[in-house]
This record gives sequence, C-alpha cells and structure tokens, in this order.
Amino acid sequence: MKIAYTGKLEKLDPVSQKKLDARIAKLSKMLDGRGEKEAHVIFTRQRHLHQAEITVNYYDHPLVGAGDATEKLPALLAAFDKLEKQVVKHRTKWRDAKRNGGGALKRAEPAAAPAPVEEAEETRINRVRLRKRPMSAEEAMLEISTKKNYIAFQDADSGGVSILIRRPDGHFDLVEA
Repeated sequence: MKIAYTGKLEKLDPVSQKKLDARIAKLSKMLDGRGEKEAHVIFTRQRHLHQAEITVNYYDHPLVGAGDATEKLPALLAAFDKLEKQVVKHRTKWRDAKRNGGGALKRAEPAAAPAPVEEAEETRINRVRLRKRPMSAEEAMLEISTKKNYIAFQDADSGGVSILIRRPDGHFDLVEA
C-alpha cells in the first residue's frame, strides 16, 4: 500500500511507529486484492487537537476515515479504525451481493419445488384485556380501532363480558357470555 502524507507529521517514536505500521499492514491486507492501493493521509493540528483524515479509493468508492485526539498516534489510529469499519462494510456488501446473485449477470436456475407445509403449527393464544369501565354495544362499536377487528368489554346492561367482532363485510357480531 502506498501512503502519501500531507500536513506536518513529526517523527513518531519507535513504539508508536511500530503500532502504526501494524495498522497499515492490516489495512493493506484488506484492500490490496487486485493491485496496490493508494492512501492519502491528511494531518492537521489546531491548537492542542490533532486531526487525521485518511482517504482510500476502494472499487470506485472513496472511503474516508477521520479521527481527532490530543496526541498524534491516537488520532491516526482512530482514523484507521473508522476506515477499517468502512472497508469491512463494503467487502461484506460486495461479497453478499455476489453470493446472492445480486450481480449484473444472473444464471437461469430451474424453479425450486415448493417447500412442504408443516402439518401441525403451534397454537397461538392472544390475551385480551377488558376495558376499565362498562360500556354498551354501541359504545364498543365506536371504540374498535382500525388495527384490531374485535373488542372485549364489560356490558353495562348485563354486567357480563361481551366481545364485539367486526366481520370482513363490515357488519358486527356480538358475543355475550
């Protein structure tokens, strides 16, 4: 990987340079699939804040990682972290598109046989809570929401539990207990 530096980057101590070289090697291993890539590192300093910005072209996508910190090395490492996340994201997106047939050329595949339907499905229980106050059937008709087609309520006339159900044709069924 070729790296071009812009800005005032002072020499790093040997331990910091070794960490930076390890990160560069890791990133270049991820990027250099077909030929050697170029990375452009822009390093700026404003008062006591160091800012690093790394730009790489990856499959015609400009990837930019930016980081800032009070020291040089943490700013560079933060920028490399963000750039690595972007590379991983684009690699997985590219890989999944190729594996799922999302590319430009799709192969003609024979139609798959429909999956067999499971014979026994689990029974599902929906819990319905009663309204706090008793109401009449007419009030219950007004209370039915557009999301649910039923309402359980305490009938004001009889004091028992009633269920009002909206049928698909728009009419209502009243179940009294």
